[in-house]
Amino acid sequence: MIPFQDTAPRRFTPWMTWSLMGINFLVFVVTWMLSEEVRVEIFYRYGVIPARYAYPEWAQAVGLDVRDYMPFLTNLFLHGSGLHLLFNLWLLWIFGDNVEDRMGAWRFFGFFLLCGVLANLVHVVLNPAALTPAVGASGAIAGVLAAYFYLFPYAKVIVWIFPLPLFIPVPAILFLGLWVIFQGYQATTAMATQEPYANIAWWGHLGGFASGFLLFRLFLRRNAS
Repeated sequence: MIPFQDTAPRRFTPWMTWSLMGINFLVFVVTWMLSEEVRVEIFYRYGVIPARYAYPEWAQAVGLDVRDYMPFLTNLFLHGSGLHLLFNLWLLWIFGDNVEDRMGAWRFFGFFLLCGVLANLVHVVLNPAALTPAVGASGAIAGVLAAYFYLFPYAKVIVWIFPLPLFIPVPAILFLGLWVIFQGYQATTAMATQEPYANIAWWGHLGGFASGFLLFRLFLRRNAS
């Protein structure tokens, strides 16, 4: 079930949503034009590695500064593959414009960053031994989805029943509710089986969603209804 578009109207041009999409795309193009060795170095320097903060002795031994917290922001603009980037930008394209409409460009930008940082923090706390850099805007976008979940619960999301040529409208509250259930299932299953899941920070996604749900009201325009 892949989201295709939504039916919630917007009043303003979503310049910040488009800018965030453009920045993520440009950073992806630049990083993937570099050699693999340099790209991996960038991911390790600017991605979030939980063990870097949970085990400072290890971090110092491999040359990582344990006092550098910039990766909690910079990892939001790095992506590990084209599919990873495409999926994140697609969700931002569908749901970000309406949330930005209710917040305004700069409030939306702050909300996006804050949700991303808190998602990263949840990932570090619940997966402290992970050595793989967590990269991607998924946690921040999860916060955007949470705001949409509350603000537009009955807007219709047109979903593609892949691989069938079938498109059906479902309420946003149903689609996003299923998204949360899926994230929770993946997170708890991976933890129960002790499988390495640092490549996909499921708990980070849930942390971003929870952060967005709890904090979005602080970023709304005063006249938002």
